[in-house]
Amino acid sequence: MEITDGLRARLIGAATVLLDEQGEAGVTLRALAKATGVSAMAPYRHFADKAALLGAVAEAGFAELAAVLAEADRAEPAKAALVAQGRAYFRFAQAHPAMFRLMFGGVPGCTVAPKDYGEAFAILSRRVASLAEGDPGPATLTAWGVVHGLATLALDGKVPADDGVITSAMALVAEGIAGAQARNG
Repeated sequence: MEITDGLRARLIGAATVLLDEQGEAGVTLRALAKATGVSAMAPYRHFADKAALLGAVAEAGFAELAAVLAEADRAEPAKAALVAQGRAYFRFAQAHPAMFRLMFGGVPGCTVAPKDYGEAFAILSRRVASLAEGDPGPATLTAWGVVHGLATLALDGKVPADDGVITSAMALVAEGIAGAQARNG
């Protein structure tokens, strides 16, 4: 089983490279077999079709996003950690635009279950909860909406793709969340 699990991981890695280089249209099971030097049928042993392959690639993307958010979350104090998470999310989107769009936009037949993106969201939610009083849900959605919206707008060329934009916006969000707690406390 280890050999096939290793091949599955290798296939997902190669599909991620194809996605980065050629976009979603370039990710086919045939191209994947060629890129990895395996038989044309080998990818089908791990993925029923292109949608299943892209679902696995999206899952890998969410795992990578969770890792960069966890690293950013080490900043101190809590407001700085939220800002750092925002920058990490933004940089991830700019570095992997096709992956980012796949993860959140998906393709027909490619669904990623909440468990697969939950850790990235959970990291954000825990940080917001450390700043917010009571139910952190609305504040978490606000933080996510701001960072996701700015990342998408930057990918679309509507706002500058630089750290200054996201740093300023997330600092305002962090101040607002912490300020709301101070006003209510």
